[in-house]
Amino acid sequence: MYSKILFVSVYTLFLLLLSSVILSEELFGFSKAQAQQQQQQQQQVITSNEKSNCIKYNSTTKQIFISCSSSKVGPVTLTDISNKINNYGILDKQPQGVWLLNASLVIDKGSTLNIDSKDTTWLKILTDEKTPAYGIYVHGGLKIDNVKITSWNPQTNTFAMSNGSRESSGPSTAICGSDCNNTLKSKLTHIGIPRPFISVEENTTGTTNITNSEIAYLGYEGGYGIKSSGLHYTGGDGSVIRNNDIHHLYFGFYSASGVGNIIIENNKIHDSGHYGIDPHTGTHDMIIRNNTVYNNNGTAIICSVNCHNITYDNNTVYHNNGAGIVLSRNTTQSVAKNNFIHDQIKPILLDQSNNNVVYNNRILNTNTSGISLIDESSENKIYNNFIQNATNGISLKNDKGENLIHGNSIYSNKIINPERKAIDANSNITSTNTINRSSNQIIK
Repeated sequence: MYSKILFVSVYTLFLLLLSSVILSEELFGFSKAQAQQQQQQQQQVITSNEKSNCIKYNSTTKQIFISCSSSKVGPVTLTDISNKINNYGILDKQPQGVWLLNASLVIDKGSTLNIDSKDTTWLKILTDEKTPAYGIYVHGGLKIDNVKITSWNPQTNTFAMSNGSRESSGPSTAICGSDCNNTLKSKLTHIGIPRPFISVEENTTGTTNITNSEIAYLGYEGGYGIKSSGLHYTGGDGSVIRNNDIHHLYFGFYSASGVGNIIIENNKIHDSGHYGIDPHTGTHDMIIRNNTVYNNNGTAIICSVNCHNITYDNNTVYHNNGAGIVLSRNTTQSVAKNNFIHDQIKPILLDQSNNNVVYNNRILNTNTSGISLIDESSENKIYNNFIQNATNGISLKNDKGENLIHGNSIYSNKIINPERKAIDANSNITSTNTINRSSNQIIK
């Protein structure tokens, strides 16, 4: 009897202790979850306050400055800016994720701005097409994804149009030739109507990546040396421009100042006021591939002035007013391969450029030579290209009257139905270049 009572007592005590433990755990668990939630809310408040403190608006210059350390508070969004500025006349969010921006954005070093589908479908940068245009100036980082960015004129309720033009030859060349300075060139330039633009500045601390977006109706001819091309990179090494529809910019893309390691791929680039893709002055280690470039009012794709290690791969190019793919003015160690170029004047042009390789390109329907080497272009390899319905298949010409084109190798190309010559080169040029006529297949 005694042992039975003892067992019941012990069992009862055990149940009480177990209930106490369970209750304590439930209470503790609730308190822990609540504490975590409170901590997260406090962190959000701290982050929000920090972002608020590092976003400033200058009403005199109409510039919004973003100086938020990405490592501390993460990227800034248009919602963060709107919460801070709290001025619908400067940044106004309309229904369905449309924003109206009536100021310039300046992203300082160490800061990042995200313009993406989390809070944006379309950013309209306002312009009256008279006063200086607003810009997005990137000194830090910019991430654009799955959105639309354009100019917008609220008076006409449509995009801003700009029809300025640049003198690339004619009077400017006649007066001072290749040494013509920007001041004189600007006097010969037809200035366009001001439109907003994106400018990635020198020595930026981050990348400017543009993906899955539509970028349109930006940039204008502001005169030589003025950064108004539309999408302009003088910094931002390592940036990616991928899967976009880029159209009606003044330049579809422009880079300079030794920018490198940028990838431009899977984009449609069309209806630019001037060039489609224009890497320039010291641009290096760039990949330009799988793009469709058409209906631009200048050359489709060109790298010019001391470019090196540029890859033009598998692009489709047609109906541009300038040349198709150009390696210009000391572009070296570069490759143009697997491109399809049709209905295009000067489909592939090498101008004063050396030690490049051009192969496996398909060229159809041109009233010029399919592949042209001019003005001191030497030590290049041209092979395995298919050229059909061209005035000449491949030509080697030097406009300076001297034989400065030498050391090029031309072999294993297939040239069908040339109007004049399969390979157009005089005997002097032929003697200083390797033109393997037996390996080049010519069908008339």
